[in-house]
Amino acid sequence: MDFLSYVTGNNLVHLLDILIIWFLLYKVITFVEGTRALQILLGIGAIILIKVMSWYTGLTTVSWLMDQLITWAPIALVVIFQQEIRRGLESLGRRMTVRRRHLDNAQAHELIQSLDMALQYMSKRRIGALITINRKESLEEYIKTGIALDADVSGQLLVNIFIPNTPLHDGAVIINNGRIAVAAAYLPLSESSRIPKELGTRHRAAVGISEATDALTIVVSEETGEITITQNGEMLRNMNSETYTNFFEKQFIRVEATVKQPWYRKFMGRFGQ
Repeated sequence: MDFLSYVTGNNLVHLLDILIIWFLLYKVITFVEGTRALQILLGIGAIILIKVMSWYTGLTTVSWLMDQLITWAPIALVVIFQQEIRRGLESLGRRMTVRRRHLDNAQAHELIQSLDMALQYMSKRRIGALITINRKESLEEYIKTGIALDADVSGQLLVNIFIPNTPLHDGAVIINNGRIAVAAAYLPLSESSRIPKELGTRHRAAVGISEATDALTIVVSEETGEITITQNGEMLRNMNSETYTNFFEKQFIRVEATVKQPWYRKFMGRFGQ
């Protein structure tokens, strides 16, 4: 009985407390991975380690200096990490908002066909393009930065938007709930060090919006015609018609759940035969 009370007592609370802290640390590290924030966090960890070692070894002056750094660190962190903090809070807020409606399969097939037509045309002619498609989270903040269209999605319209030297070609097209909401929209630029140096602003914007939201973004490079898809901070490069079509189908086509027939109905059916 003493053992059970020991296990179910405060030790479980302490264990839960430790697990929550480790989970939060893990999420913070994965959130800042590949950005300058990770380097700053490593520097903060080094300061804390020096503080502990100086306190243990009796280095009074070093310990005092580390105390001053730690005391003023929260203010410095807010200033240094203001973009990351804002992005994290926005992401958390979006996850708590009302979910967007899904496209039905017929609309999804039309969307995929329109995208395929436009991407093949622009890729062959090396016409640069940036297309963002909303998923569950809202893109209203970024829609407000563009020029409103509210048009049906068609391959011809997408191609016309991105023809060079036209008024709408610079910026992103945002497809919201199966319609072209805006063109020439501004997307946040990623600061990730994992983006190859040869990729330009369109790719950084595509990764940036995928870090801030769950949106799916397509980039056509005007230098090479290469098609890239970004989602959840990851890049899928060198996509061809078959690979991106399969990817879109997995993202947008909803597989209807098959209703299993109860065993007794199957039995009765066989008995009736």
